[in-house]
Amino acid sequence: MSLKQTPLYKIHKQLGARIVDFAGWEMPVQYDSVIEEHHAVRKHSGMFDVSHMGELLVHGPKAEALVQKVTCNDVSKLQSGTCQYSALLNERGTFVDDIIVNKITPEQFLICVNASNADKDFQWVKAFETTEARVDNVSDQYFQIAVQGPEACDLIPHASLPEKSFTFVQTIFNGKECLIARTGYTGEDGVEIYGRPQDAEMFWNYFLEKGVKPCGLGARDTLRLEACLPLYGHEIDDQTNPWEAGLSWIVKMDKGDFIGREALAQKKISKKLIGIFMQESGFARQGCKIFDQSGEKEIGIVVSGTKSPTLDRAIATGFVLPEFSEIQKEFRVDIHQKKRQAVVTLRPFYKRKK
Repeated sequence: MSLKQTPLYKIHKQLGARIVDFAGWEMPVQYDSVIEEHHAVRKHSGMFDVSHMGELLVHGPKAEALVQKVTCNDVSKLQSGTCQYSALLNERGTFVDDIIVNKITPEQFLICVNASNADKDFQWVKAFETTEARVDNVSDQYFQIAVQGPEACDLIPHASLPEKSFTFVQTIFNGKECLIARTGYTGEDGVEIYGRPQDAEMFWNYFLEKGVKPCGLGARDTLRLEACLPLYGHEIDDQTNPWEAGLSWIVKMDKGDFIGREALAQKKISKKLIGIFMQESGFARQGCKIFDQSGEKEIGIVVSGTKSPTLDRAIATGFVLPEFSEIQKEFRVDIHQKKRQAVVTLRPFYKRKK
């Protein structure tokens, strides 16, 4: 099966990006240097083509009731023009996907889903469709560009800039209709711009001319890991529930019934997500086994790992047995058949100054 391309694929090639297969899409992993791109976002601004992300539109008189049923957060708290981080859960209370819900009107909700799960998520939500709450996969109607960093919001005209985090505006920007949301996946302030695919190059070039550095998936991953933002297939999956993933704050058990609520009420916790600082040389990568301090008992597994460009040290996340999850607990990570010293640390590894 041929790989998909975003509306910005030709520009990525022109800019000399290294292209990789990501979730069936030809995506830029880096342009110049992952580290340079990472630092640009932390210190100035950087932009990412995230047009591969999926968008689902739930619409109709009972749209809110459907979204309330299939998500674990409480959408009744949303006003039009606000966003909410949430999740689709299955009946076992584990993750179908993590999502962002945008309330356009009381009868229109735009749900942003992960690229790797877009088709699955659509089928999952579509199964709960009614005559009064329709579900459409509108992914091919949007490009999406994320502009992130301490200088990112200065590049957006005041009238088109959402006032605060997790709000959005529908606006005319540079003569084109778009939706601008102030969410982000880097640990920095910034915006995501949703618009018509035919307008994508114009928006990209606008920011390029403003000096914003193009960034690939490599920097996106190091940035999100420093901020301890979860990635499906790593910190969350269909074998993990929100209690285990440290995401209890997105679960509103008192909102009424929703998919997965009954399972979550049992509060089953077989593992806990931890932050990891390596104390010996070596990088803990996804799949590395975690052992207790003696090195004899296997207690968990690493799910994400890198060398933090901001902290200049090896960091990782992993799941361990709950009794080994306390802060400052020492343990060992098996890296290339050598069990190296590590310690449980507070998450996130990086938090921007407000």
